[in-house]
Amino acid sequence: MAKKQATKKESNTQDFSKYIRWFWMTFSFGILSVILIFLLASWGALGEMPDHTVLENPRTNLASEVISSDNKTLSKFYFEDNRTPIGFDELPKNLVDALVATEDIRFYNHSGIDGRGTLRAVFKLGKGGGASTITQQLAKQLFTKRVSSNIIGRIIQKTKEWVIAIRLERQYTKEEIIAMYFNIYDFGNNADGIRSAARIYFGKEPKDLDLKESAMLVGMFKNSSYFNPRPHKRPEQTKKRRNVVLAQMAKYEYITEAVKDSLQKTELDLNYSPESHREGLATYFRANLAEFMKDWINDNPKPDGEKYNLYNDGLKIYTTIDYRMQKYAEDAVAQHMPMLQAEFDGQNTPKRNATAPFLELDQKEIKSLMNVGMRRSERWRHMKNDLGKSEKEIIASFDKPVQMEIFAWKDGKYTEIDTVMKPMDSMRYYKSFLRPAMMSMDPQTGHVKAWVGGMNYKHFKYDMVKQGKRQVGSTFKPFVYATAIDQLQLSPCDSLPRTPITIEANKFNNPESWTTRNTGGNYKGYQTLKAALASSTNTITARLMNEIGPQPVVEMAEKLGVEQEILPVPAIALGTPDISVYEMVAAYSTFANKGVYNKPVLVTRIEDKNGTVLYQFKPESRDVLSEEVAYVTVNLMEGVVQSGSGARLRDNWRINQSFTKEMLTGYPWELTNPIAGKTGTTQNNSDGWFMGMVPNLVTGVWVGCEDRAAHFRDTKYGQGASTALPIWALYMKACYEDESLNVSKAEFEKPSNLSINIDCSKASNDDVSGDGNVDEDFGIDF
Repeated sequence: MAKKQATKKESNTQDFSKYIRWFWMTFSFGILSVILIFLLASWGALGEMPDHTVLENPRTNLASEVISSDNKTLSKFYFEDNRTPIGFDELPKNLVDALVATEDIRFYNHSGIDGRGTLRAVFKLGKGGGASTITQQLAKQLFTKRVSSNIIGRIIQKTKEWVIAIRLERQYTKEEIIAMYFNIYDFGNNADGIRSAARIYFGKEPKDLDLKESAMLVGMFKNSSYFNPRPHKRPEQTKKRRNVVLAQMAKYEYITEAVKDSLQKTELDLNYSPESHREGLATYFRANLAEFMKDWINDNPKPDGEKYNLYNDGLKIYTTIDYRMQKYAEDAVAQHMPMLQAEFDGQNTPKRNATAPFLELDQKEIKSLMNVGMRRSERWRHMKNDLGKSEKEIIASFDKPVQMEIFAWKDGKYTEIDTVMKPMDSMRYYKSFLRPAMMSMDPQTGHVKAWVGGMNYKHFKYDMVKQGKRQVGSTFKPFVYATAIDQLQLSPCDSLPRTPITIEANKFNNPESWTTRNTGGNYKGYQTLKAALASSTNTITARLMNEIGPQPVVEMAEKLGVEQEILPVPAIALGTPDISVYEMVAAYSTFANKGVYNKPVLVTRIEDKNGTVLYQFKPESRDVLSEEVAYVTVNLMEGVVQSGSGARLRDNWRINQSFTKEMLTGYPWELTNPIAGKTGTTQNNSDGWFMGMVPNLVTGVWVGCEDRAAHFRDTKYGQGASTALPIWALYMKACYEDESLNVSKAEFEKPSNLSINIDCSKASNDDVSGDGNVDEDFGIDF
């Protein structure tokens, strides 16, 4: 019996040993299999693996950044990824703490794979939380282009991510890994990377994020598509997720329970600032910059011959635009234009104008104008070139109502209205809007400080700073005066008669005789040149033209930077040429810069993503006038602001009782420092201009409709002193209030050897100054 029991016990022992042996064999096989899988993955047997060179420089699409002269980001050029990487030192501590507390509390203690977390995930089948470390998530973001839906395929991907995570830990410091993870993640709404996310969701740089903002962004790592904080998406779910992050931070003692409880009660407080090519600051400038970059890229290939890619090579484009001044310029437009539009709309009601917004056109002419606009429209181009539609189909489509979003001013602010409208009707609707253009430039350097090509790039894409060219009216007269002073050595105090003058046919290539008149019919007595320019007396400008001839004036305009051809005929004296705001500002800057022309500069330098300088601008300048002639011309234009149509900039100008004070937005402006300038108004008030300058800043403003047939009836409202000058005044007032800009309030510097008399206090008693009421610039058919 005892022998039998001993035999049984020995058998049980052998069975147990067998089980133990099988267990260790199975366990060892499993371990060896895992090791083998990792080795196979490492060797590339499970699919291509990045080598050390790729790990050193992982390929990501980087947006090219547009940087202002005061070192702020104006915008970015990107195609898919709006990403601009930043370093760890630019991340606030609370942001890093939130990430570690929520995503990987043992981040600083492992080498890419968290053993404890992995075992927990295995034994709890993932119900106790995921096991992926920050490094593994980074590996996935960098090298897993598409997550496999197949279990085996995902296991292989996961294995490769583990191997890559270990390699990343060897290649980079913990701080670098955290920075890379923040930079690579897509936070939604074009917010690629933490810098874009901070700017888009909160309107600030990452380093300025507070604790609850950091918690929200870290919470989005779970799923940025689902946890979308925008009001029409999932703000409540995002808030709950943010509170989970705050709870994790309290759990691991990064913050106190009191801080957690306090912040969990707060709202998200977004400051949503979308970054797209159609929105944001300086949109028209950026569109022009894109053309500049396109030309530069074509002319400047990489060392290997490949072309730079503006949208994913991470270029840094340093511009001359001042972020503050650009904002002041756009604010000035946004303040004045709705008030001006309200007055314009009031004059174009169906009762007051049956052909609104057009004047002096019959129905046949209007139909012709609309047909031309239709064929030039983006809709026509798209349907013809992209969709291959026939002309008949395209024309028919313009009379079919469609859903659309249109621009509107409401309560003095820009808004968008969803409506159903025929495309042809929407064209006419948009033609009823007055449009602005404005450019501001430092005359001493040529650096363009502000550029506003319209009031809303999304709805009005045509840039009226450089693309658009319109009749300039009396703003052309200083070119005539400067030429006359240069050739005849005239003084601002010299007097000429106001009487009518006719330049006979064929004297200056004019096929017919040319006679001009003065608005108001005042032809009595004499007037000094200074008073004549201040009151924009046409007959005196015509007399100067008769003395010097149009050809020297055309040559002067060309030297001042006017690019298009100007016919050398007498009528140009009153501003018949079409010239852009860009050209006019550069030309006037020559007067402010002592006779030296500087070509406008938009870009100072371009760097690649590593900071290597690829382009450095070289100034282009030339002498056009003597310092003396330039100064005397400026002195003449100071008279416009002292006693002419620009006098409303001062505090000593009073609005006529019949004038709508609200049209002069922000009046009184009380700009009492030395200012030189010139207003301009073209035939039928189709174009309003104001060119104004101080010693270190020249700014030009134009206002008008798309078509010259749409305009104010009354010169009181349609003149440049009413349409364009208020924008200039609002802008300059804002610039002066910002003392950090150092915009000059000083006198224009007088040449030490000035030989031309500018003291008109002893002028003849016959001299009559302007009354400062209107700007008489009607340069056609008079």
